[in-house]
Amino acid sequence: MKRSRQYAIGTAAALAVSALVLSGCSSTGSSDDSSSAADGELTPVKLQLQWFSQAQFAGYYAAVDQGYYEDEGLDVEIVEGGADIVPQDALASGDVDYAISWVPKVLGSIEQGAHITDVAQIFERSATTQISFKDKDITSPTDLAGKKVGSWGYGNEWELFAGMQKDGVEVGDISLVQQAFDMNGFLAGDIDAAQAMTYNEYAQVLETVNPATGELYQPDELNVINWNDVGTAMLQDAIWADADRLADDEDYADTTVAFIKASIKGWVYARDNPDKAAAIVTAAGSTLGASHQLWMTNEVNKLIWPSTDGIGMVDEAAWDQTVDIAMKTKNETGATIISTDPPEDAYSNEYVEKALAELKDEGVDTLGADFAPIDVTLTEGGN
Repeated sequence: MKRSRQYAIGTAAALAVSALVLSGCSSTGSSDDSSSAADGELTPVKLQLQWFSQAQFAGYYAAVDQGYYEDEGLDVEIVEGGADIVPQDALASGDVDYAISWVPKVLGSIEQGAHITDVAQIFERSATTQISFKDKDITSPTDLAGKKVGSWGYGNEWELFAGMQKDGVEVGDISLVQQAFDMNGFLAGDIDAAQAMTYNEYAQVLETVNPATGELYQPDELNVINWNDVGTAMLQDAIWADADRLADDEDYADTTVAFIKASIKGWVYARDNPDKAAAIVTAAGSTLGASHQLWMTNEVNKLIWPSTDGIGMVDEAAWDQTVDIAMKTKNETGATIISTDPPEDAYSNEYVEKALAELKDEGVDTLGADFAPIDVTLTEGGN
């Protein structure tokens, strides 16, 4: 039976847009020692998100709301991110116990000294695309040459640069535009091809009225370059843990298995109940509209399900592709993300395999082979 939960959400002071809601029995600091639930006490855990509260993180909010973390003896506090929050830094400094971040962004931090480990690769597919209006005739990376190409930067640009360079287009061959975290520049015509996540910015365009027709923009008015199809997709949202604590603290290692297990149950819930999961995120403080939130939940599910080897497993080929791009692709200054191979403990399937084994024994479907996305109707402004 569903048990209602409240949330503790840490906000970025200058950029906070969501309400701060307190969680029952929340911790005020990162837990150094994990305790068994046998004595009736829950182990406090802090999870750092890489962005504001939204359905990109629906599984974690669902795991709190449905009591899955508590079932595993954990009291989880979700710490909201923002444009000035670097999740892996918060983890490496000991401010939180786990963090959600993209693999290429963390690889750079690891090379700079952060000793952290990808313990569960939640997103199996990339959500990053480059979109353009049909009249720009941009259907492949080759067509970006000579165009005004938008990118957010901050480590979001590497799939774009890799796709371009694969097709012989260097960064100097485009007019690189610093794109804001919205689609205003694209809609105003200042950007020919804009960066867009399938679960967010792409929907923002489809929620906007086309002044030429008086109706919302439609998918057939857009061209989309998908980096999964191009072959330069990089691994994105993963759960990261402190590598030193994993090696030295048996309780933390056990907590990691429990945290992954409960998080996976949250994502299974979001898969099977996308409408309810979207509502849970809204109740947790997200300011996104109802149709946009549901669209995001549905699109994020597509990044996870069906899962090839079980949600959270790090695929070696996908990891190697991400590392290869990180070492070979150059940005506008000629720099790459990393210059040497990451250490062996940059990722580990040890903990997620244990979590998946326990879930299998409990009859939880962690593959989602029969997953089918729902149809979502967007409304103006995503409301």
